[in-house]
Amino acid sequence: MCIRDSLHDFYGAFAARDPGTMAAAYADDARFSDPVFPDLDAAQVRAMWRMLIARGTDLSITFRDVFADEEVGRAHWEATYTFTTTGRVVRNSIEASFRFRDGRIVQHRDIFSLWHWAGMALGPKGWLLGWTPMVRSKVRSTAARQLAKSMAAPSKG
Repeated sequence: MCIRDSLHDFYGAFAARDPGTMAAAYADDARFSDPVFPDLDAAQVRAMWRMLIARGTDLSITFRDVFADEEVGRAHWEATYTFTTTGRVVRNSIEASFRFRDGRIVQHRDIFSLWHWAGMALGPKGWLLGWTPMVRSKVRSTAARQLAKSMAAPSKG
């Protein structure tokens, strides 16, 4: 299977709410970063996808512009879901970049505007203050606590 097909399978698994297939795409020494989770190791990124899929009961994923060769890749993907804390609908547009080794992801970086995300997720306060270090830090620390709690919980199944 070519790497491009692997990325299609990765995002197809995300859309199908299949974190196991997503987890298998990562090498054991993989690293992940995005504006909310700035530095995750392979175990953490696998747990993050499980957590996000479990929490996102109305999560919808679309993807396009997938490119990959044996070493690097990129894709555009969009997530639409209800942010459970506020009940507000979020439509997040993400640019992803990848590095591969032996057909598996070793680096994955997602880029999106945390300020725009905060505006959608948190409403007027997010639009006004989402760009500030204080709000960024609060979003990151809350997400880190949720991930740690998710990883500490006994797995189901």
